[in-house]
Amino acid sequence: MAKQEINCDEILKELRARQYRPIYYLMGDEPYYIDLISDFIANNVLTDTEKEFNQTVVYGADVDVATIINAAKRYPMMSKYQVVIVKEAQAVRNIEELTYYLQKPLDSTILVICHKHGTLDRRKKLAAEVERNGILFESKKMKDAQLPLFAAAYMKQKRIDVEPKAAAMLADFIGNDLSRLTGELDKLVITLPTNQKRVTPDLVEKNIGISKDYNNFELRSALVEKDVLKANRIIKYFEENPKTNPIQMTLSLLFGFFSNLMLSYYAPEKSEHGIAAMLGLKTPWQAREYLGAMRRYNGVKTMQIIGEIRYADAKSKGVNNPSMTDGDILRELIFKILH
Repeated sequence: MAKQEINCDEILKELRARQYRPIYYLMGDEPYYIDLISDFIANNVLTDTEKEFNQTVVYGADVDVATIINAAKRYPMMSKYQVVIVKEAQAVRNIEELTYYLQKPLDSTILVICHKHGTLDRRKKLAAEVERNGILFESKKMKDAQLPLFAAAYMKQKRIDVEPKAAAMLADFIGNDLSRLTGELDKLVITLPTNQKRVTPDLVEKNIGISKDYNNFELRSALVEKDVLKANRIIKYFEENPKTNPIQMTLSLLFGFFSNLMLSYYAPEKSEHGIAAMLGLKTPWQAREYLGAMRRYNGVKTMQIIGEIRYADAKSKGVNNPSMTDGDILRELIFKILH
């Protein structure tokens, strides 16, 4: 039976309970969770006085494995633990040699390896030694459909509610860069009026610079409803405001939506719960838009639309396109989707 992967919340729960492991190998394509865990360890394991002698932070480009092992083998001074954090560990050559240290690691050392934008080969011995002694954590990119719920959960921790449309506007505008998304959410917390504990689309529009009426969320809604006038108004706004509404972002979101719509046709149960399960959505209400789209677009049309989005993407990059502007490309695409 495959070992169940530990998630970020479980790791943080252990750390808050002061249950420490000799090694934390944090890897993956999503830097946000890697930073969240490593920053927690850096800020909370040792007191400020203990950090002077017992906390070491190095960067992968500046060290080799021998230096990391030597640092890990030191004993703490006037402290129960020492913390060694290796940032940008993907730049360390021959990281596999860390296996020799992990065969008998010091219980008094908390070694944190931050390997961003890539993963350790789980078939190799180092991965097995990390899992035997500590935590091997992969931070994966979050799916676009999960971003609004992530935003809502993040703000809930700060005792602030987010209206679903406001969360969707932020998710569609920023995408799955969680560090940037949380930065914008923190900005909203600061700008909330006194005694207001709810983020609305109006607040997002005012403070983040996203129009509450002209955005990718509303464009998708217009296409689901086959509202030709609304869709073309939004495209006109995008054309007039290209910096805040780049065509690549719009095409990416439309491709993701119609690709998921295609998958929805294969759901054994054509209901909110069935489609949510098929697409890996966290709540059934997220499937409502797909159910609405299934009533207006059949499977053949959806496949044609996916092809047209690919073609539009190629044209936006200059392929077989001597003169069309981004606005022209989007207008043509929207016409083909709706007709």
